[in-house]
Amino acid sequence: MSTDSTSQFATPRIDGRALLGLYDPADTTDWGPIRAAQLHAGGQLALFLLGANVVGAALVTLILADIAPLWALASWATVVAAVSVAVTFRRLAARQRAGNAAGLRDVRDTVLEGIALAAVWSVPPLALGMRADAGTALGLWIVLSLLMTASATAMAALPLATLSFLGILGSAIAAMLFFVGGPLFAAAVLLFTALLMIGCFSRARALVLIRAGEISLAERDETVSLLLREAEDHGADWLWETDAGRRVVRASSRFAHSVGLDPVSINGKSLLQVLAGPTWEAGNFSAGLRQLSDNLKGREPFRGVLLPVLVGDTERWFEIAANPRHDERGAFIGFRGVGSDVTEQRASADKINRMARLDTLTGLPNRLLINEALVRAMADAEKWGSRCAFMMIDLDRFKAVNDTLGHPVGDRLLSRVSERLASLMSDNEIIGRLGGDEFAVVVRDASDTLRLERLAQMIVDTLSRPYEIDQHTLYTGASVGLATGPRDGRTAEMLIRSADLALYRSKDAGGGKFTSYEPQLHVAAEERRLLEQALRKALSNNELHLNYQPVVNSDTGLLTGFEALVRWTHPELGVISPAKFIPLAEDARLIAPIGEWVLRTACAEAAGWPGETRVAVNVSPEQLHNPGFVSIVASALANSGLPAHRLELEVTESVFMRDDTGAVKVLERILALGVRLSLDDFGTGYSSLGYLSRTRFSTIKIDRSFVIGAAKGVAEPIAIIRAVVVLAQSLGMTTTAEGVETADQHRMVQDLGCTKVQGYYFSRPLPVAEARALAHRDGHERAVA
Repeated sequence: MSTDSTSQFATPRIDGRALLGLYDPADTTDWGPIRAAQLHAGGQLALFLLGANVVGAALVTLILADIAPLWALASWATVVAAVSVAVTFRRLAARQRAGNAAGLRDVRDTVLEGIALAAVWSVPPLALGMRADAGTALGLWIVLSLLMTASATAMAALPLATLSFLGILGSAIAAMLFFVGGPLFAAAVLLFTALLMIGCFSRARALVLIRAGEISLAERDETVSLLLREAEDHGADWLWETDAGRRVVRASSRFAHSVGLDPVSINGKSLLQVLAGPTWEAGNFSAGLRQLSDNLKGREPFRGVLLPVLVGDTERWFEIAANPRHDERGAFIGFRGVGSDVTEQRASADKINRMARLDTLTGLPNRLLINEALVRAMADAEKWGSRCAFMMIDLDRFKAVNDTLGHPVGDRLLSRVSERLASLMSDNEIIGRLGGDEFAVVVRDASDTLRLERLAQMIVDTLSRPYEIDQHTLYTGASVGLATGPRDGRTAEMLIRSADLALYRSKDAGGGKFTSYEPQLHVAAEERRLLEQALRKALSNNELHLNYQPVVNSDTGLLTGFEALVRWTHPELGVISPAKFIPLAEDARLIAPIGEWVLRTACAEAAGWPGETRVAVNVSPEQLHNPGFVSIVASALANSGLPAHRLELEVTESVFMRDDTGAVKVLERILALGVRLSLDDFGTGYSSLGYLSRTRFSTIKIDRSFVIGAAKGVAEPIAIIRAVVVLAQSLGMTTTAEGVETADQHRMVQDLGCTKVQGYYFSRPLPVAEARALAHRDGHERAVA
């Protein structure tokens, strides 16, 4: 048996806490049987302990009869007997209950028995012994010392209880003798008590070590028997031996049977020839046989040599290990070793290896196998001076399928996608699934650029065709990122990174297309990374500030409020456009803290504006899908003192695209605070109007693209604005036209019935000081009027 296998049966190191029953060490030892052995040993002398207590109580009663009333001594003796009987029954019951295993608590609770016995036996020396004469005190000491010795013997297996008993009672006796005979006698008692406690602890340790050793030996014997039974039942292991010339000597029948030869005729043959079988004459040796030959030549111990062996018409796999043999003079005389038939194990390992490299849902190669294939393709491209390619494929709108129809439908869609992709592949390509809705293609020979691009476009076109699944017609497109090695990356990791950047560009452009990697993509990605790092520090570095764009009444031109717009000025990068950093904040999950800062800052500023001037704050879908956002709004209002009706939160239609009601519930709770809601960029995204009936919006904002189109006389934007105005009026909402930049546009949205307008025609977004001045000036004009 190996050192590793025997080490698990080693006797455990017993420290003091484990011995006392305070904890079980976190090693491989099973302490259940050891604790049971402690309880069994503690119960073996339980009756002896009972007798010692009864006899001791009688002797103490006789010794103290002259200095204490008989009824008091009788009462005390009765208590001693009762406690002793209770402890005895507890010991016997615990012994019966423990069986073959006991818990930590069973041993630890025995301390109560030791304390109870010590308490009743401490009464005579403390209550009566201190006023006794020297002879009486000496007699009491002798009886109690004998009792302590008997208890240390009877209860040694339970050291926590025994040490508690000895410590308490020994201290009581020492206190008695200190007053009766002086410090010398007290010191003697304490020394005697300490010796008893040390002896008790040592005996308990010996018992635990013996039991642990017995358990270890039993487990080892059981394991060896199991191994021997396995060897006999399966016949997989066999011994072999060679002489100095590598010829087989004393071949075992099992070895001969394994190689398909007669036990008599195999002796004297070359071991290599026996294992090579029919390939010996042809000289077509396996790598394993060559390794075995080298090991035999080296005359050093070896193990784990795997080689295929033909037994009849069947190929088997053997694992060989051996040690060299030497005579008394140290001369080499051959090898003695063991062999095993590991054919079944190897087949299982191969199956597991294949399964580890295949995607369980689609049956395609998984990320591991795709990476291995890409590494081989890049090595071949470098070797032959050619090119390989890597494509990353991401499904468009797949998340919407999962969210609306459930994961089972999504899984079936992925299976159909994998079938379509597999049908497009030739022997030159390997298609695999990386995980989720991401797939990848390794192109071994990518010398033909036009063919490579045609394949990428074919993937986009094929995956964009509709799917019929469970009576649902599903439309999902695909985006592809394409990178060619070694031009776009000299290692597999670099090429994957390049393809990922190209895929990101495809997704960013709206999906449904393929993009080939270009060096500027890496530059853009690095810029994005640096910008994200800077954005993470923008709040703490006070780099963000708010501008306020006025919103005015369409008919009167009077100020009704401001829209708070966040701006970022970096000390080195300068002013950074919101169109660049807002999407970055959303992708990097920074929009929530930034949005909270905007909300609190805007409320604090608006609280100082006069009259009913409102402030509008944009809220992202991520914020609204957080139930804690309601508390943030309430806190911002409370801390700033801004009345709730003067705060307007602007949300976009995209917040309703998730297949849940979480955002609607959050909006309902915000409305309950008295805050107004505005629907921003209406008509540019989500096509359903159902959410309008579920949420009480105060305002619908018409996107500037419709305003620009209507101003040019395009019929469709004009019709859309009219329809939105009529819809808003029927639902009791106001309308705000965004992006009004000219007088003509202003007159046009007035004629179409828009309630409020905002845009450069009235004012650009203003710094906080100018917005504050405008709010106060407008408030003064209203007061004068």
